[in-house]
Amino acid sequence: MKKTSLFVKAEPPSQLALRPWSDWFLVVRLALRLVARPAWRLVYGLYEGQLERQVRALPMPGHIGIILDGNRRHARESGMQDPDAIYRLGAAKLDDILAWSVELGVHMVTLWVFSPDNLRRPETEIGGIFGAVETKMRALAADPHIHSRGVHIAAMGRRDLLPPALLEAIDAAEAATRNNDQLTVTLAIGYGGREEIADAVRVFLEDCVSRGLSTAEAAAQVSPEVIRRHLYLADMPDPDLIIRTSGEVRLSGFMLWQSVHSELYFCDVNWPVMRRIDYLRAIRAFQRRDRRFGI
Repeated sequence: MKKTSLFVKAEPPSQLALRPWSDWFLVVRLALRLVARPAWRLVYGLYEGQLERQVRALPMPGHIGIILDGNRRHARESGMQDPDAIYRLGAAKLDDILAWSVELGVHMVTLWVFSPDNLRRPETEIGGIFGAVETKMRALAADPHIHSRGVHIAAMGRRDLLPPALLEAIDAAEAATRNNDQLTVTLAIGYGGREEIADAVRVFLEDCVSRGLSTAEAAAQVSPEVIRRHLYLADMPDPDLIIRTSGEVRLSGFMLWQSVHSELYFCDVNWPVMRRIDYLRAIRAFQRRDRRFGI
């Protein structure tokens, strides 16, 4: 006799039976996303507007230095592998910085693009950086918005570290924007803080030799002001605020001489995806500091 069981094993539901429920789940999830995105945009916009009102109510930093860090980290997180594409994305962020600075009334921005230490990176990566900067300089030189906004392009660093094509592009951008005076954007490229101080001392000593001064006479003339007059851009005011992106908490040699009284701000966002909110937060943090200049 065939045995029977009081417990009958249920047959698994067919995929066809499950499909309507899974379709509904997908529809609901998509609908929530569509509703959430405008809501987040609204909240984001309200917060940005509040930040801007707070920032505009107080004095702006006159000179902001930015250490552009996080290109490679962003590339890894985004799955990018082409060095040219990685650094083109970073160069494109310059447009945002120019626009934000002009809108807020910041008169000077210095961007650290490339240091002598970076020469130890792979050649493909160095080529990607130089190529992106060259392309950007040529584009800025011909951009009518640069002139309408009164943006002046300048550069500082060791020119002997840069390829001729890049030097030509930088010089062309400087020449094309020389008469603009609303915002000065300086590229620190081939730049290192130690190198700048060493070069300033070298130029000072060469000047002493040309004037026939003895070692004792030259030494007697050494002072902070004398060294300052021989820096790459002697007339540049010290940065009020220095921002470093990508979460690293160090200056790495950026404007060593000039940063003695600078306020420092470190943010976790990588340079290519820095937002206007991040820029406003940095400025607000600066405005909340009590600057005493050692007094």
